[in-house]
Amino acid sequence: MAKFLSFAILLSVFTKAVIAAPTSDLWAVWNVSDERSDVVVLHTQWSDFLAKYASSVDSKTSTRLVNYSAVSKLDHGMLKHYIMKLSELDPVSLNRDEQFVYWVNLYNAITVDVILDNYPVKSITKLGGFFSFGPWDQDVITISGESITLNDIEHRILRPIWKDKRIHYALNCASIGCPNLYWEAFESSKLEVQLERATQTFINSAKGVEFKEGKLVLSEIYNWYAVDFGDSEALKQHLLKYLEGASYHHQLKSYSGGIDYQYNWALNDQN
Repeated sequence: MAKFLSFAILLSVFTKAVIAAPTSDLWAVWNVSDERSDVVVLHTQWSDFLAKYASSVDSKTSTRLVNYSAVSKLDHGMLKHYIMKLSELDPVSLNRDEQFVYWVNLYNAITVDVILDNYPVKSITKLGGFFSFGPWDQDVITISGESITLNDIEHRILRPIWKDKRIHYALNCASIGCPNLYWEAFESSKLEVQLERATQTFINSAKGVEFKEGKLVLSEIYNWYAVDFGDSEALKQHLLKYLEGASYHHQLKSYSGGIDYQYNWALNDQN
C-alpha cells in the first residue's frame, strides 16, 4: 500500500510538471528568412480537409469539432501528403509571413494526423507513452535534415521568433479547452485578419474568459504562458481589447479579485 501511495504521489508530481508549459527557447537555425522572396506556399489541401471534416461548432463549448471517425483513408492519405510536401520545403527561404503560416498550418495538420493515427482516443494527453503527457516531445517530422517535434515548432520557433501572443490562438492541441482549430488554412495574404478573428473568438468564449459567481475564470493558457501576456494589468488590457458585451467588459475592467483557471483536455471530437 505504501509503495502504491508513493507511486501515486510521484505520478501526480510528474503530471503537474509536464503540464507546465516549456519556455520560449530560440532554435537559431530557423531564425533566418528571405524578405525578397515572393514564394507563396499553397495550403489548399489543408483548407479542403478542414472544410470537409471540421465545419461543426459545438454550441455548448464553442469548440470547432473534427469528425475524426468519418475521415476516409484517401483523405487521411491526402493529409499526410500535404505534410510531406511541406517537409520538402526549406522554410528559411521564405519571407516572414510565409514562414509563419507554414509553421502554424504544419503544427495543426500534424496534430490532426497524430490523432487520426491513434483514433479512437479520448484525449491527446493519452498519447506519447506511459510517462509522457501527450505527443508534443516526439519527433514528428524532418525538415532540412532536422528532426522536429511539435514543441519545437511552438516553443523554439514560433514563440521566440515572432513574439506574438496571438500565436496561442492560432495553434490547436486537439482539445475542447484549446483555441479552436481555425476553419481554413492560414494564409499570408490575410494573416492579420485571421489572427484577429482567432483571438476574438477564443476570448469571447466561456473557455477563454468567464465570470462564475463574480469570480474571474480564465483559460489555463493565460497561466501557462503568463510570460507572453505580461503582468496582470497587461493581460487585462489584452482581454479588454477583444472582449465583447458590455456586462463582461465592465466586470473585467473593474475586477481586482483572484483568478481561477480552467482547461478541458477532452478530444475535440464531433462524435
